Amino acid sequence: MKVLVISGMYPSTFSEIGGIFVRQQVKDLQKHGCDVRVVSPTPATPFPVKYISGKWRAYSQVPPRMTWDGIEVHYPRYLSFPRSLFFASSGKRMYSGIREVIQELYQDFKFDIIHAHVALPDGFAGMMVKQQYDRPLVVTIHGADLYATIHKNVACQNALAKVFQQADRIVVVSTELKRIAEANLGFPEKLTVVSNGIDLDEIATVDTKLRSVYAGNKVILSVSYLITRKGLEFNIKAVSQLAEKYPNLKYLVVGRGPEEAFLRQLALDLSLEDRVEFLGELPHDKVMGYMATSDIFSLPSWNEAFGVVYLEAMAHGKPVIACQGEGIADVIEDGKTGLLVKPKDVPSLVQAMDFLLGNSEKAAEIGERARKLVLGNYTWERNAQRYLEIYRELLKT
Repeated sequence: MKVLVISGMYPSTFSEIGGIFVRQQVKDLQKHGCDVRVVSPTPATPFPVKYISGKWRAYSQVPPRMTWDGIEVHYPRYLSFPRSLFFASSGKRMYSGIREVIQELYQDFKFDIIHAHVALPDGFAGMMVKQQYDRPLVVTIHGADLYATIHKNVACQNALAKVFQQADRIVVVSTELKRIAEANLGFPEKLTVVSNGIDLDEIATVDTKLRSVYAGNKVILSVSYLITRKGLEFNIKAVSQLAEKYPNLKYLVVGRGPEEAFLRQLALDLSLEDRVEFLGELPHDKVMGYMATSDIFSLPSWNEAFGVVYLEAMAHGKPVIACQGEGIADVIEDGKTGLLVKPKDVPSLVQAMDFLLGNSEKAAEIGERARKLVLGNYTWERNAQRYLEIYRELLKT
């Protein structure tokens, strides 16, 4: 089976860890016998756009083609505007940018299925590819389409509705996302939930050198893009309230983002400069090392469609703190395989952290139940098997 994947999130020289969940899925589809090619549309950077910022300069340095894990990935350019201006028409512009590359690919790679990640712009571009080549289209919604894009303006809503109407299957990564999709766009008969997964080969053992650095400490870890909705501000405030009770408490933050300066200042204002460490963006294997070494993983994020990072922490046997009513609630049963707290609520977080810090045996039991659950049910192998079922169903019709 030949699968054409369209995803602007695919790793590149711009970011080797961005969209890593798409890369993992592609790797496992390949392991299950699919022949996969990836088209990863990249914003064009004509003069003087590439001088706007380091971000746009990095886009300009992405090569037209790379090979990842033995899989051919193309990076055609398309016209994209800063600050997501004119976003409703981005799918048409993306199609214009990828059309020639797909025509060239099709000479030797007559794909059976088109699989786009996110509805706008990638799914819209995939819809236009479907119209040209008459192949089934699967669109995976990871969250942004329904948490952000649909609320931009009527034109964006209409663009998303068109993708939902034309796609053969819409896959969402959680039950909560399915509920939002049905309420806002309909098409329940096309909607399927397929959870993301983890790569078992990437589960790390405790790094003895790293563990020695934090010997005698209780370590709470967050791994995240540093933006408001990830809730790290509330973690810091909760740690402040627990600092006196737990003098050995450390809070480690892995990641970068626009909120970093604010979060650093908040830690200083709360006299937590010796308690809170900002580790920056780290390679994935290093992140897994910190997962293995930590005691608790806390990410009280809202508008979170799923969150592979929770699964990774759980796979390492860590008790996880997440928010109620979010996508990860498909996996976390409060008090059994993790703790669910109210969003934007410091007292709720303090209570959860205090419970785990003060009850090490119960925390370990929660972590062990979480580990068994994830290893048995939430792997990329399981994810690929489910997608293969979807592909085969569509090719029968």
